[in-house]
Amino acid sequence: MGVRKDLKRAQRRTGLATRTKIETFRDERGVVREVRAAPLAPRAATGSTADIPFTNATQAPDAVVLRREHRGTWQPVTAAAFAREVTAVAKGLIAAGLQAGGRVAVMSRTRYEWTVLDFAIWAAGGQTVPIYATSSADQVEWIVRDSGARYVVAETAENAATVTTGTADRPEPPRVWQLDGGALSDLTALGRDISDEEVTKRRTALTPETIATVCYTSGTTGRPKGCVLTHANLHAEAANTVELLHPLFKEVTGQTASTLLFLPLAHILGRTLQIACLMARIEIGHCPSIKPDELRPALKAFRPTFLVGVPYLFEKIHDTGRATAEKIGRGASFDRAHRIAVRFGEAHLNRFLGRGKGPGPGLYAAWALYDLLVYRRIRKELGGRMRYAISGGSPLDRDLNLFFYAAGIIVYEGYGLTETTAAATIVPPLGPRPGTVGLPVPGTTVRVADDGEVLIKGGIVFGSYWSNPAATDAVLTDGWFATGDLGSLDADGYLTITGRKKDIIVTSGGKNVSPAVLEDRLRSRPPVGQCLVVGDNRPFVAALITLDPDAVAHWLAVRKLPADTPVSEIARDPRMRADVQKAVDHANQAVSRAESIRAFTIVDGEFTEENGLLTPSLKVKRREAMAAYAKDIEELYASGR
Repeated sequence: MGVRKDLKRAQRRTGLATRTKIETFRDERGVVREVRAAPLAPRAATGSTADIPFTNATQAPDAVVLRREHRGTWQPVTAAAFAREVTAVAKGLIAAGLQAGGRVAVMSRTRYEWTVLDFAIWAAGGQTVPIYATSSADQVEWIVRDSGARYVVAETAENAATVTTGTADRPEPPRVWQLDGGALSDLTALGRDISDEEVTKRRTALTPETIATVCYTSGTTGRPKGCVLTHANLHAEAANTVELLHPLFKEVTGQTASTLLFLPLAHILGRTLQIACLMARIEIGHCPSIKPDELRPALKAFRPTFLVGVPYLFEKIHDTGRATAEKIGRGASFDRAHRIAVRFGEAHLNRFLGRGKGPGPGLYAAWALYDLLVYRRIRKELGGRMRYAISGGSPLDRDLNLFFYAAGIIVYEGYGLTETTAAATIVPPLGPRPGTVGLPVPGTTVRVADDGEVLIKGGIVFGSYWSNPAATDAVLTDGWFATGDLGSLDADGYLTITGRKKDIIVTSGGKNVSPAVLEDRLRSRPPVGQCLVVGDNRPFVAALITLDPDAVAHWLAVRKLPADTPVSEIARDPRMRADVQKAVDHANQAVSRAESIRAFTIVDGEFTEENGLLTPSLKVKRREAMAAYAKDIEELYASGR
């Protein structure tokens, strides 16, 4: 298995294992309360992220830095060609009237043109304001008004109409271009009379402390807040993660590192990943969708060596594998392959970390059998070359992480927020520890306060919310950012996230329960789609559960039931309830009996962005979901279970 050989090879290179210096600090009881990671990249003293395309064009003009999908093939884009395109679009923005420090909003799914625009806005001296492509007219109105963006580039005619509707009442509505309508060509034509020297002058006037982007939080409660991130913030995140991970992705594997980017570029994780890849000249391709049926063909065609995703992606890959096996009557075999993978991954990692003897001959033989039958098919679905992945956004189920490890793919978990310019912690390459979100990104310090709240300090931490000093003062104290998340540090400084402070449920019996642990584990098991754990001021903990449409379709097909069977009828079927109960039992394994889910109800419908119950980063809006399903919650507790 490639990843096992990679780890052994990397382990022999002691320089890789000791590059990051970690310090832990304990309280009077001997509990680790703070961990610091020394930086691997020097703090930026001059310049900005706007320089990256031009540095690449000077140092390696013929290097392929991006690949652009065109009629089913991935066409190479060299460093020199990319810098020329960035310059041409920057000229168009200057000609359109963009001033140094002016803001341009971009409302689009992930695609090549987004990347060009981001760097062109910076090269013209401007600041990028990302907007999710799924945003409503009201959301667009708020972000454009709050940020003061005078220009908007929208992806589709529908997006452009949303912008026009949302900003119609403004005294000076923003100027709007449409990517599908040839926005980059129009900007290039507009800027023909602007000199290259003007772009260079604007770009070189930027400093590390110049604002690069006003990136709005996804807003689980209230109005989204604009996080002001500087070029220094972006550099601290990108440069240190490159120095931490690239040696493994490149030097140890011998592969030319490449990734397919499908995370929304309106989310800071996608943006910083892109910056890091361009900084390291790691080839990038773009895919506009995370939906498995749309993403799978792109993965097979692009064949990335690593991915950055969210738990939903890895859950769907696993669920699709099981559904495929069940269709041909081998569901039980897939379940056994899963159990073998978890045991094998646990044993192998324990040996790597010096905690055990490793898999015995019988377990190795079972792994080899299922590698032929199951695991290699998982690798094939991901393009065949992938050995590494990074998962963020929410915790990844530990057993699922071990399953992918046994299948030949190491999933490194990370944790961060928009306010920390994406990842604040990440599992280090030579220290895999499933179930944790790792150690601080180099140059970052993590502290756990007395009440369990996670605090973060370092070059990645933002400086303020846009035009909102009260909100800024509420979360920033002496450089420490109060995340609102609860967590703990183990003896080696690895962080585990246990929930959100504001989401803690207190039952009528006085038991404090973190719903996140239960919800994350519930969602990792089919047929669960989304879920909401409830119980505040109630006698016990319960859950609202929606069914995943793909899982339902498969469930009906296997049982030869009509495809149009209503969810209300499916929810009453004892066989479906038994399947959901298995997911509930899996979730309950992570908590005490007093914290466990004692009852559940399967509700009709889904939690989606469109109905306002999910944020664009796929987090449940708890308040809205509880209001939407208030009747179901009351009926659940009225039953007296």
